[in-house]
Amino acid sequence: MSKEKLKHLGTIPLETDRLLLRPFKRGDTDAMFKNWASDPEVTKYLTWPHYTSRYEVQLKIDEWVSNYTKPDFYQWAILEKGSDDVIGTISVVDKNDLVRLAHIGYCIGRAFQGKGYMTEAFKRLIEFLFEDVGYNRIESRYDPNNPASGRVMQKAGLKFEGTMRQADWNNQGVCDTNMYAILKSDLAR
Repeated sequence: MSKEKLKHLGTIPLETDRLLLRPFKRGDTDAMFKNWASDPEVTKYLTWPHYTSRYEVQLKIDEWVSNYTKPDFYQWAILEKGSDDVIGTISVVDKNDLVRLAHIGYCIGRAFQGKGYMTEAFKRLIEFLFEDVGYNRIESRYDPNNPASGRVMQKAGLKFEGTMRQADWNNQGVCDTNMYAILKSDLAR
């Protein structure tokens, strides 16, 4: 593996065939609240509770917007091309630059689930983080009681690495977690 430094580019706009991934902006508050952030079913297996007010969502977006000045901050809004409404988010929720590892988290509104959007966004993010930024390992995890999240990881090319028993926490309490990952060298095979 190369000893070169990572080339952090920040949350730059990315595109897929059907989606635009871009930084959040203040005008995204209503769509984020409506499409996923206020839905307890969407946040059931996440580490943050659903939001009960647009004000809470606005504070979160303001926090993200203020962090966009950092070149190693990665938090995208997901939009269908041709629409101005955000339908979900995908981000680097944790990282270890020493070992060139990025941990990905994602969330999408119920009305947009089952259409392959999150897999499409995740694949594009993998390409960006490997090719443009220089990460070597991309990983993600999910509660085994949320198998749809695991299917996204599998379809995006990540491989199952194991279940860590009672090693995580989400809105359901302490839980097992299934770990998935992909290495840059896996794409060369």
